[in-house]
Amino acid sequence: MTSKIHLLNKIAFLAFFVTCTLPLTGKNIKPNILWITSEDNSIEWIGCYGSKNAKTPNIDQLAKEGFRYLYCFDNGAVCAPTRSSWITGMHAISNGTQPMRSGFEIPDTISFYNELLQKAGYFTSNCSKTDYNLRGPNGRNPKTFWNYSGKEYADTWKKREDGQPFFTVYNIGDSHESRAFGDHNDESIDPEKIILAPYHPDLPEMRNTYAKYASAISKMDSLVGQAIENLKQDGLYENTIIVYNSDHGGVLARSKRFLYSSGIHCPLIVRIPEKMKDLYPKGKTPGSTIDRIVSFIDMPKTWLSLTGAKVTENFQGRIFLGPDTEPESRYHFSWRERADERFDNVRVMRDQQFAYHKNYAPFAPNGQYLAYMHKMKATGAWERHHQAGKTDAVTGRFFEPRPSEEFYDNFKDFHNIDNQIDDPLHQTKIKELKKELRRQQLKYFDSGLMPEEMRNRIIKEKNTTVYAFVRDPKLYPLAQYLDYADLALTRKKKNLKTFTQELSDSDPVIRYWSVIGLLLLEKQANPAIPELKKVLADRDEIPAFAAWAIYKAGEKMFAEKWMLEAITQNPGNKTLANIFDWMGTASHSLLAKIPSDRLPQKGLLKDVIKRSGVQN
Repeated sequence: MTSKIHLLNKIAFLAFFVTCTLPLTGKNIKPNILWITSEDNSIEWIGCYGSKNAKTPNIDQLAKEGFRYLYCFDNGAVCAPTRSSWITGMHAISNGTQPMRSGFEIPDTISFYNELLQKAGYFTSNCSKTDYNLRGPNGRNPKTFWNYSGKEYADTWKKREDGQPFFTVYNIGDSHESRAFGDHNDESIDPEKIILAPYHPDLPEMRNTYAKYASAISKMDSLVGQAIENLKQDGLYENTIIVYNSDHGGVLARSKRFLYSSGIHCPLIVRIPEKMKDLYPKGKTPGSTIDRIVSFIDMPKTWLSLTGAKVTENFQGRIFLGPDTEPESRYHFSWRERADERFDNVRVMRDQQFAYHKNYAPFAPNGQYLAYMHKMKATGAWERHHQAGKTDAVTGRFFEPRPSEEFYDNFKDFHNIDNQIDDPLHQTKIKELKKELRRQQLKYFDSGLMPEEMRNRIIKEKNTTVYAFVRDPKLYPLAQYLDYADLALTRKKKNLKTFTQELSDSDPVIRYWSVIGLLLLEKQANPAIPELKKVLADRDEIPAFAAWAIYKAGEKMFAEKWMLEAITQNPGNKTLANIFDWMGTASHSLLAKIPSDRLPQKGLLKDVIKRSGVQN
């Protein structure tokens, strides 16, 4: 009996010895993850992606040791909507959180990825970006699911329990848009050697802003290097997966906030320690490039999979790394709506090479005034250059109203300046991408077919969430809305009768798109003016757009009188303030008549009046 016990003990010891001496692999450990995000830079600003203006030696070294993804795309093109998607694993359009700092409530059934990491035993820290653009019921907030959230450097893993795996987000703000404000003073970067995007005119202010931002990129890169050095000093470098990507593209005007390549095509580099090589992308070795499409929506689901955490149903992406890797998507979906106080609505479906853009608000130019973007000296200089009549078809297009649809070959035209929507050679691909866009809008319950102000009102009246509302086909018949919006965007006179009749529809979304359809018909909508006047008593965005449609259809004096009365009664009417700006000099006589005691002290209307130069 004694010898049998001795034999069992010996077997147990040998098993323990073998377990301890086997190489650690992704299958039998919980990997640490350091997720480094830099703000506001596209692949154009990273050396290993071919940057012409910036040097990033630390990121380049990480790429040599890791895997560099060639086709990584943001879904939202600006910070808060992107972080809403990251934290929930859901397209923001599924929750109504796509407008900048909208803060719609989401149901408590949605799990946050950091919450699930904690349940899996991870120490989680965020240094230091939250900005989640949402709120949960009863004060439930993703901020509360970090073990630590603050502005320290990325070594907060020191706060964890002994042996506890960690997941750390290290967000670097030194490449943020604000770092491009002011004057360039880094003599190591010569503005004269800067290579400009083809849509930017060659102006001293443009070159100086480029150079100032290139300097900010160098600072950002040094902080990436410092974070990696912290890992090495703490003996964690070979036990930690390092992920680096930007939080969206940028930063000069026409990149950040916009769904062109410079706004959504982002760097993504993943370094996996050799002891976890079973997590390597299949058939790849360190230093390789990966041509799989990765959408930002894929990231939180992938982090959960790598850590062994539970993946709940709300995560809409695809796992792109590790043993549970899912099939690659052929497409990437991006969306954009309001940025600060500026109205917009765009959807993009693209593959590696081609991109189809649908502009649901084509009357709004890309280059509409946005106070924050205009803090860069380059933006104002560019606009003044355009107003002086010095831009050409490429450099001036930013400030003009848009077509309803755009199509680009990103291999030949990364900067998206050659719209080939009417090219007969591309019609098959355009049809494919349009079909896929509709499929994904339906799949993810695109809430943006109802304008935001209307969305706010109806959700409050029904005491529900956008999430629940758009999933009820009786309340939100999305397929019908998509069809009708498409009709409005065609700008065909044959639809005049339909739009006119539907101005009296019981559904406010149909009434809204009827007004937009008539607005885009401009003078051809003249017969609809009597019916348009009736909806001036409607609610939300509808009356202001109806007044503008009347103006464009031919009754300018009537429309101007209504607009002046409306803005005087309610100076906070943001839709009307947007329209005044889109009207350009045509609105200046109206702006001059607004009583001075009715003028707001700040906000878009104040900015529009100031920029017009009129005296009140």
